[in-house]
Amino acid sequence: MKTIVALFMVMFLLGQRALAEPPGTVPSRIRRTTVESSNVASVGYSRELHALEIEFVRGAVYRFLNVPAIVYRELLAAQSKGHFIFEHLRGKYEFVRIRPRQIETHALERVVARGD
Repeated sequence: MKTIVALFMVMFLLGQRALAEPPGTVPSRIRRTTVESSNVASVGYSRELHALEIEFVRGAVYRFLNVPAIVYRELLAAQSKGHFIFEHLRGKYEFVRIRPRQIETHALERVVARGD
């Protein structure tokens, strides 16, 4: 009986985690600072991870890996954040998606609700 209860507890906890973090996302604890930009909502940097996180206005969050701190400071100082990202980050650093765009998140929530 204890084994069955333990099994149900594990299934429950795994189910809660699955609902909390949609597939294709990575948990983030990097603090981001709001920036003035038509494309970028906030940016953050982890000195420990050498990781630069960028949140776009549509909700997507990406983490660029092995980024020197100077690149983060230059991004904060850039007049056009979107142009800086295109010229200095995209294609030059590996990245992972932390959170999908809000539209994708809502579509995923509908799929989960339907049970597909």
